[in-house]
Amino acid sequence: MPRQIPYIIANEGCERFSFYGMRNILTPFLLSTLLLFIPMEDRTAEAKHVFHTFVIGVYFFPLLGGWLADRFFGKYKTVFWFSLIYVAGHACLAIFEDNLKGFYFGLALIAFGSGGIKPLVVAFVGDQFDQTNKNRAKLVFDAFYWIINFGSFFASLLMPVMLRDYGPAVAFGIPGILMAIATLVFWIGRKKYVHVPPAAPNPDSFSSVARTALFAEAPGKSRPGLIVAGIGAAGAVLSLCMSPQWGFVIAACTALVLLLAFGGIGVSMQLERARGLHTDEAVEGVRAVLRILIVFAMITPFWSLFDQKASTWIVQANAMDSPLLSIFGWEFTLLPAQMQAINPILVMLLIPLNNIALFPLMRAIGITPTPLRRMGMGIALSGAAWIVIGAIQLQMDGGDKVSILWQLLPYALLTLGEVLVSATGLEFAYSQAPAPMKGIILSFWYLAVTVGNLWVLIVNSGVKNDAVSAHIATSGMSSIAFQMFFFAGFALLTAGVFALYAMRYKMVDNYRVASK
Repeated sequence: MPRQIPYIIANEGCERFSFYGMRNILTPFLLSTLLLFIPMEDRTAEAKHVFHTFVIGVYFFPLLGGWLADRFFGKYKTVFWFSLIYVAGHACLAIFEDNLKGFYFGLALIAFGSGGIKPLVVAFVGDQFDQTNKNRAKLVFDAFYWIINFGSFFASLLMPVMLRDYGPAVAFGIPGILMAIATLVFWIGRKKYVHVPPAAPNPDSFSSVARTALFAEAPGKSRPGLIVAGIGAAGAVLSLCMSPQWGFVIAACTALVLLLAFGGIGVSMQLERARGLHTDEAVEGVRAVLRILIVFAMITPFWSLFDQKASTWIVQANAMDSPLLSIFGWEFTLLPAQMQAINPILVMLLIPLNNIALFPLMRAIGITPTPLRRMGMGIALSGAAWIVIGAIQLQMDGGDKVSILWQLLPYALLTLGEVLVSATGLEFAYSQAPAPMKGIILSFWYLAVTVGNLWVLIVNSGVKNDAVSAHIATSGMSSIAFQMFFFAGFALLTAGVFALYAMRYKMVDNYRVASK
């Protein structure tokens, strides 16, 4: 193992503990402490709004971090400076536990810092390998993935206890200390790393080819693609103008979606005009990315459902009974936020189980587990998880006392869906995108998570509307139960559309040719 790798692995373990440690107690803290000035009937919706706005920021800022690293500073310097911002954010959470503006400022700093380093650390690990030691890369990436789930598991178990027993200053301070340690360890290894310098601007990059396609003129032809992109731009401006009514985050994210959707359609309509001005490989690369973006767009509902395990599911768990459990004579009760520790444990179990049992079984009955089929199954399983969580909520709304352990089933279904969607999604995208376009794919993958959380904000805002509330009341269900079944239907409908698109999608193979 290269001597610098332990520094990066240790850094990642501490960073993941710090992130999941604060993230998994955020909703309980908002409900029990910071938002107590809000009436109870509105507090849950506001807590969800804050949480998902934070997640949107975490998955939006990778665009900035990746751009700065690739064009100006390189990966090491970008990760180090964003990590310092990250530490400052944690400090704000611990210091401003009873100050709304100070706490939100801390969340913004963490979103900025965590998002900024998110696309870089994995790539930085890859930079440490060359032809002489590439055979050790798989072992290192396996260790890297394991340490992520290790940090997430213990953070999910310990931090809710810290919040209950020692208060928010300690509960948010401990993740901050871990992030400071992560930054220090990363800095100590600075002289041992392989530093790949920033690349020169690529004249055949995705954005360059797309811009050429939109603005290039063809003799005797109009520019319909530019018109479509212009409609998207106008819609984006209109969306931003709705900020006072919708809120800035919803307006800005909707504007981004409109720009990407209409811009992508416009580029695809005129893409051939870029041929000759850019290499054929670059033009076909953009075409491949646009096809992948359709797949990513259909994965966004999955992220809507998945990220609510740390918001909506905790809200439900707060109203459930937690029975006294005993392991080797140690008696304890589970806190609502601790249920999230199930996810990383199941991830580590399900990945090998799928490879050993599920996928061979599918092949045995004549179903090839292609990446698209796996992702479609994952989206459908997330919908099934929300049907179960909705059924639990109906029992609770009917006055029955329900054990928190009933959430184990939806957690298992959702985590299996995560393994099928998340672990497969990037594998699929990397196989379909030519080498020069693989970098942009990671940025769009993170944006899919941002858009998924946007849908949550929109639904959360929609149920506050009087007309929508009146319609929910006629259903005979509580607002939270109605939303659960709505999201289940959203995912299942998307899974159906995804299956239809998958049947028409023609797979290609863009893995690099092995060196001889």
